[in-house]
Amino acid sequence: MDSGSVKARPSIQTIWQQLTLSQLSLSEWRGASWLYRIVGMFHNWKYGSWCLQHSDAISLWLLGLFFGLAPFVSTSLMSVLLVGCAGFWFLLTIADGEQGKVRSGLTAIHLLVMLFWGISVVSIGTSPVKVAAIKGLAKLTLYLLLFVFMARVLRSRKLRDWLIGIYLHVSLIVSTYGIRQWIFGAEPLATWSDPTSEFADVTRVYSYLRNPNLLAGYLIPAIAFSIMAIFAWKRRGPKFLAAVMAVINTACLIFTFSRAGWIALVVMLVSIALLIGYWLHLYKRAWVLPAIVGGMVGFIALSVIFVPPVRSRVLSIFAMRGDSSNNFRMNVWTSVFQMIKDRPILGIGPGNDAFNLVYPIYSKARFTALGAYSVPLEIIVEAGFIGFACFNWLVLVTFGQAFEQLNRLRQANDRQGYWLIAAVATIVGLMFQGLFDTVWYRPQVNSLWWFAVAIIAGIVASQPTDFLTESRESIAQQTDKA
Repeated sequence: MDSGSVKARPSIQTIWQQLTLSQLSLSEWRGASWLYRIVGMFHNWKYGSWCLQHSDAISLWLLGLFFGLAPFVSTSLMSVLLVGCAGFWFLLTIADGEQGKVRSGLTAIHLLVMLFWGISVVSIGTSPVKVAAIKGLAKLTLYLLLFVFMARVLRSRKLRDWLIGIYLHVSLIVSTYGIRQWIFGAEPLATWSDPTSEFADVTRVYSYLRNPNLLAGYLIPAIAFSIMAIFAWKRRGPKFLAAVMAVINTACLIFTFSRAGWIALVVMLVSIALLIGYWLHLYKRAWVLPAIVGGMVGFIALSVIFVPPVRSRVLSIFAMRGDSSNNFRMNVWTSVFQMIKDRPILGIGPGNDAFNLVYPIYSKARFTALGAYSVPLEIIVEAGFIGFACFNWLVLVTFGQAFEQLNRLRQANDRQGYWLIAAVATIVGLMFQGLFDTVWYRPQVNSLWWFAVAIIAGIVASQPTDFLTESRESIAQQTDKA
């Protein structure tokens, strides 16, 4: 029995490494790839261009402007900024270093992102609304180019710290205005709650984003990064500011009374607590893990028992069709299941425009729907089960790469590990919110999800041993041939 279990352990570890692509070497792929040859193709530009010589500052300015304006401006202006980021990334890619000698920063995460994009391209061929699907692909492409641009920029520790700091200060402004709405009242912009429930008169804050569910999604990463900033920032003043940010952001999210946001908040906090316990080597003590889980369960139970609005909102989750919001989502899901049944392999093509054209054919209710009100269902509708499998693989690879880097940073006692924890917790939180809502597809939230993934990819690409390992492999291959 013991010998069998000992033999099984290496095979399980090997399977995990294969699934997460942790042993994948990209040096051979880069050498044979025609696409990779464009990297550094016009490297001479760099020496005569003022723009390229100050590329770090310009990159930070572009991304800082994007995240700084995101909660306050229209989607159209955000699209313009996305195009600007994509264009500057392309310029950097073809002009950075000498061709074939520049460290590209390509990771396994990038490969899965490219695979997901490729599946979305193929899905257009089977889409019943090809023109709308092409528009959706254009939007998806901009988000993915934003990811590769951020992953490149976030290889720098300094730029990583700056960009996280910009987002946290902007989110503090957003949360402060939300708290003001809670204190002085805010006019509802839509019927966010069932008017027949006892919860109908409770103010749901929406701040500058004009939607409480969207605001909750925007603040989930802000809470994660502000909590981790307490540990990552060195001086007492910034630590105190981070604590203030964490309290205000959390309070504002609670005042949105977004049920999916609350679920995401709880799961995210549990993820942070578990990862912090691992980082601090606390699991050597048997009581730590039960204490973390038990403390969170106790806090939730006390909140439900003694805070009437919280109790009303939580109980509405279990009201099924007795709650108008639940009933609407269930009607949408019924139609979505039929859409998936008819096109299960590659879906209807990417984008909400394609969804809005196809959904009315299946809808049995009088109301339209902006999306599937569930990110997993939305992915299956748009890209089929093939796209959904690829997306899950992307998440699995991202987590696998993150945990490898967390071990490396923990051994080095590197404070960047705190940002890694925040990024993992952000991904987990937004994914749980996405089970019951599709604000994940709004640019203010979608960009933050890719921001978290880009932080992980940037840390993976910045590890000092990566380039040296590939060089040694190349030298060893040449020696064997000789």
